[in-house]
Amino acid sequence: MALILAVDDSPSMRKMVSFTLTGAGHRVVDAVDGEDAYEKAQTQMFDLVLTDQNMPRLDGLGLTRKLRENPRFKTTPILMLTTESSDLMKQAGRAAGATGWLVKPFDPARLLDVINKVVK
Repeated sequence: MALILAVDDSPSMRKMVSFTLTGAGHRVVDAVDGEDAYEKAQTQMFDLVLTDQNMPRLDGLGLTRKLRENPRFKTTPILMLTTESSDLMKQAGRAAGATGWLVKPFDPARLLDVINKVVK
């Protein structure tokens, strides 16, 4: 199964995401914000990055842009999992290089379905 970097500043959200993903057989590395995630991405390759948008230090769009600058993450799927649902934010996500956009609260089955579609 996939090695997934799950990024969210909310401990309860990280726990729910991790529970959902590990229950489906994936391995999960947690990060508390975009900076933490970017540091972890420098030392490890991930099959998918699942990130919140609104976080301290570095938000999801900033993290996406930084990861896309690294050749190792040019084709890695990056999914935004956020409370943000406006078309403007989704367009900004696409422009930054996000693969997809999911709105919280998330449906575990839908999250797994999307992950299975983007992770080869």
